[in-house]
Amino acid sequence: MSRFWSPLVQRLTPYVPGEQPKISNLIKLNTNESPYGPSPKAIEAIRNAADDSLRLYSDPVSLGLREAIARRTGLTTDHVFVGNGSDEVLAHAFQALFNHGDPVLFPDVTYSFYPVYCGLYGLPFETVPLDDGLRVRIDDFNLPNSGIVLANPNAPTGIALGLGDIEKLLAAHPDRVVLIDEAYVDYGAESAISLISRYPNLLVVQTFSKSRGLAGLRVGFAVGDPALIEGLVRVKDSFNSYPLDRLAQAGAKAAYEDEDWLGECVSKVMASRETLSGSLAELGFEVLPSCANFVYARHQDREAASLAAALRERAIIVRHLKGPRTSSWLRITVGTDAQCAALVDALKDILRRND
Repeated sequence: MSRFWSPLVQRLTPYVPGEQPKISNLIKLNTNESPYGPSPKAIEAIRNAADDSLRLYSDPVSLGLREAIARRTGLTTDHVFVGNGSDEVLAHAFQALFNHGDPVLFPDVTYSFYPVYCGLYGLPFETVPLDDGLRVRIDDFNLPNSGIVLANPNAPTGIALGLGDIEKLLAAHPDRVVLIDEAYVDYGAESAISLISRYPNLLVVQTFSKSRGLAGLRVGFAVGDPALIEGLVRVKDSFNSYPLDRLAQAGAKAAYEDEDWLGECVSKVMASRETLSGSLAELGFEVLPSCANFVYARHQDREAASLAAALRERAIIVRHLKGPRTSSWLRITVGTDAQCAALVDALKDILRRND
């Protein structure tokens, strides 16, 4: 701690990202990246954009990318906002839309960046407990609030809500923004974007880091009523008026337009997820029903931390999140079939040695 830090910085508890280890022959199943990489069309677009034009600033409003998103969603560019990864988009939303005095609401087991944003912007928050099955109960959010944030599918559980539940929440809180964080929506959940035309209090956030395989490019976007989007733009232009560089805009646009590649990669991950879930269940794991590119599992007889450490010794990395309701669970990214098979074989060996 430095004496030069502001009181705010001294109070912050920063988010801890998933590890990016440098281990030979690593099987990396800890940060939910795509095992298949981005669309070849995205790679080609990035290469084509890497020319003399890099001496110029990028388009500050990312119009081409926003037009691509608007075409696919059936909305207008005024409904679309883009930023450096969904984390930046979420940060702008917390700052622009949630400072109304009452606490921001989100589940007690969810993406752990949400309380960090609240700390950074001085927003009170309240966590709403998931039920015993780690599911969201919509009626439990009927509390005074400055806004509601739900990851759907939820992270780290992978469990998804139906659109009926989300619509019920929107109707119950017409004067507050309901933010639906859809980082994993392509893997089996239904997007709430279809509700935007009827609910001006709905903001949907998505990312290019998961299903589109562009985690290293850092692109995310929000879709919502133009008045909400204008609020995000006002924050952006008071912070960083050129958020996406030329390469990011070109690559993200090409990736978004390549629906065939998206569908192929998502289908492979979903099939591998079902196989992996079955294999883990046969080994004595409880596995939650997942609509994401990861599974959340705990063993009936083994501590999650010791399993994660034993896997690491075998160059397989999974995510173990400490906490009163998460410490007994492992979040395991769905890799290729070969990676999932190696994980299962390693677990069989670990469990056999501990018998």
